[in-house]
Order: sequence, then C-alpha cells, then structure tokens
Amino acid sequence: MKRARLLYAEDDETLSFITKDHLELQGYEVHHCINGAQAYESFKEEKFDICIFDVMLPEMDGFALAEAIRKKDQQIPILFLTAKSMKEDRIHGLKLGGDDYLTKPFSIEELILKIEIFLRRSRVFEAPTQDVEIQVGLYKYMPLEYQLNNNTEVRILTQRESELLDYLIKNKNKVIKRSAILESLWGEDDYFMGRSLDVFISRLRKYLSEDPAIKIDNIHGIGFKFVCP
Repeated sequence: MKRARLLYAEDDETLSFITKDHLELQGYEVHHCINGAQAYESFKEEKFDICIFDVMLPEMDGFALAEAIRKKDQQIPILFLTAKSMKEDRIHGLKLGGDDYLTKPFSIEELILKIEIFLRRSRVFEAPTQDVEIQVGLYKYMPLEYQLNNNTEVRILTQRESELLDYLIKNKNKVIKRSAILESLWGEDDYFMGRSLDVFISRLRKYLSEDPAIKIDNIHGIGFKFVCP
C-alpha cells in the first residue's frame, strides 16, 4: 500500500521537526512548509491525501489557506492545529471548510488517531460499491464522487460532509444519538466535537433545503432524526 502524503504547514521550527519526525516514523510521507503561501503553492503543484495546518502561519494564515484550497478541492480533509483557546475561532475554521482541529499542545498519538480516521474513511469512500447513485428526496447523492445534485446545481461535498450525509442516509427516519455519530465519524464524544457536528449538520440542512420533505430534526437530549421520503 502506498504511503499517505501529508501537507503539513507549521512555522514553529522545533514543533514541526518533532511532529514531522514522528509522522514519518509512522510511515507517512510528510511535505512540510513554513508558511501558508508556500503550502498553497505546494498544494497546487502536488497531490496530497490530507492537509494539516497551523492557524497562525506567516504570509497566509491557516484559515485563508484552507479557504483558498476549498475553492480548488472540496474533498481533501483539512485539519487545523491551533493555540487559540476561543471556541468561536475553532468553529470559524470549520465554517471556512476545515474538517477538524486539534488544540495545542496536542499529543502525537492524538494527531495520528485523527489522521487515521480521515484516511480510513477515505478508503471506504474509494472502495467499489453498488450504491454509485443514491436518491435522497429530490437529490441524487453520489458518494464515490462526493456529489450532491438536484436539477439545477451540482454540489461537491467535503469528506466530512460526505461521511455525515452517508451516516444519516443509512440511518434515515430513525432517532440517532449524538454520541453514536461523534464516535463513528470523529472518534470521540466531547463538547467541542459536538460543536463541530452542529456546524456540519447546519451545512447539510442548507444543502438539502430545496426539498421541503427532507428534515434533520433535533431530538432534545438525544441527537437527530434524518427525515427523508
């Protein structure tokens, strides 16, 4: 199996050396950049499996970098590394197109766990399947292409959006516990991951809003119910 290629942008020399060394020992191919502009040029020239960006980068910060990448690629997972303690900053990063985040200081083991979750889910979506096109109300969902289509628009989903929509479709018209979604998709159930889930639920509600028969209902104290004909 080919090695996963990681685009890693971090300007802290000591932290980046240690992190890159540990990731390479785990078998990843790590392309390290010291600023956002360099990372963006690398992204345009090469192919990567996942992006890992510090938020406070020189020349182009992590948020601007993610926003620029999302204009070219909706699918590649983007993981933020941030020293910011304000939860609003974390949610802001997700709204710009990020998929997850780690707050500094973080453990290498935790970073590797999140990387593996993304890569494992990517391999699931790339695997052959008979469900190449799934009807979701007025929409057609194509998981292999990360596409959600109606008669007027073709939307390319991020990997995290695709994972969540896929999970909801498989459990449609049933009450789904928040903890079950978080543990399945994020690998853990805590407050900040729950806030991340809420951001992605809001995104899917917006994407599916053309069909009034489709709803993602909040079930107070439990989770959600994906109502779909």
